Amino acid sequence: MPSFDTVCEPNLPEVKNAVDNTSKEIATRFDFKGTSAAVELKDKEITLIGDADFQLVQIEDILRNKLTKRSVDVRFLDKGDVQKIGGDKVKQVFKVKSGIESEQAKKITRLIKDSKLKVQAAIQGDAVRITGAKKDDLQAAMALIRKDVADLPLTFNNFRD
Repeated sequence: MPSFDTVCEPNLPEVKNAVDNTSKEIATRFDFKGTSAAVELKDKEITLIGDADFQLVQIEDILRNKLTKRSVDVRFLDKGDVQKIGGDKVKQVFKVKSGIESEQAKKITRLIKDSKLKVQAAIQGDAVRITGAKKDDLQAAMALIRKDVADLPLTFNNFRD
């Protein structure tokens, strides 16, 4: 029976490369000289550190540009609140989304069931498996998911005949 998996997985090596490139650009830019501007990656969390809020916005802009150049969807980033960390320094944490949350998975399965396509959707961990009798039905399900679930950077893999 043909099937495919709908997943939300970032390319973590490319995310790491983008963070490294952002760090290099911060070190060489004139407007960041002598400041505490920094960016670091730990366990799917990117931390931006700066002297003021406007500096965090500049670092975020650089990071988003580097991610885009490396073909990483910026919708993987979940922006946190700006926090003071002593003195005049501030930090902001971005979480890198990985896996489909249960609410979103339920939304996708409900979408598939309501579409009247001859396919079945099943939640398997942090992925949604779609199975059907025909490839055309599966491709129609992919198009439907791409159109209606635009807020998540979903990919389709494990396509089997």
